[in-house]
Amino acid sequence: MANGGEDRGTPLKMLTTAVAVAGCGIATAMVAGKYFTSRVRSRVVGIIPARYASSRFPGKPLALIIGKPMIQRTWEQAKLATSLDAVVVATDDDRIAESCRRFGADVVMTSESCLNGTERCQEALKKLKKRYDLVVNIQGDEPLIDPEIINGVVKILQAAPDAVFSTAVTALQPEDAMNPNRVKCVVSRKGYAIYFSRGLIPFNKSGKVNPDFPYLLHLGIQCYDAKFLDVYTSLPSSPLQLEEDLEQLKVLENGYKMKVIKVNHEAHGVDAPEDVEKIEAFMKERNID
Repeated sequence: MANGGEDRGTPLKMLTTAVAVAGCGIATAMVAGKYFTSRVRSRVVGIIPARYASSRFPGKPLALIIGKPMIQRTWEQAKLATSLDAVVVATDDDRIAESCRRFGADVVMTSESCLNGTERCQEALKKLKKRYDLVVNIQGDEPLIDPEIINGVVKILQAAPDAVFSTAVTALQPEDAMNPNRVKCVVSRKGYAIYFSRGLIPFNKSGKVNPDFPYLLHLGIQCYDAKFLDVYTSLPSSPLQLEEDLEQLKVLENGYKMKVIKVNHEAHGVDAPEDVEKIEAFMKERNID
């Protein structure tokens, strides 16, 4: 975002710059698309980005859920995914790293300057000794993530050579319709993401939730072509990404394709401290240790 005293230029200069940037983005997308379709994407690593300094819930990865740190529960679920050749935790915090090593996880230390989980995955990938074709960003605040969902986002991206990114959605519960922490998604008939929002989408003229419409909730898990991670981090932040504070919008706004798999899953993301009690109650009701 420009500072108040910065010279923003004339309208003509701004238009010329915008056209040049757009043209560059289109060219990059065309080259990237050609490159990505030419490779078999078989080697897959799951990366769990984890930072301590969450604004809504400091220390969230280490929050205990029925006696285990949340990051451990996420790692245990990820290890059950048959599509992953390896699972690592990427963190910038020694407390998280120490906890993860105690329960047997491989840890990659990353910079505090990473702006989001995708950038943390990109840095971690570069530090791994082995090379991978696909990277699954497994959200550390989804301690009950189904391993089959991890397998699903991998398989759907492997089957879509024109896409560089895949993710998962499930049915949105009515009580979450207006919750900005529950990200909504709209998907094309061919299974590609159209848009993500913290607001309710689509939004009808009545301004009310339509009980008959199949709204979709974004589960947060993301799978990328490993080469695309370098492209992603080289792109400047986009207006939609900044406005919604959703990193996947930078992918769409720059013209790249994102494949979406629809799953049946009771989402149990932990966004705030009070969510821990909710997820523990859910686990106890279903005898989940």
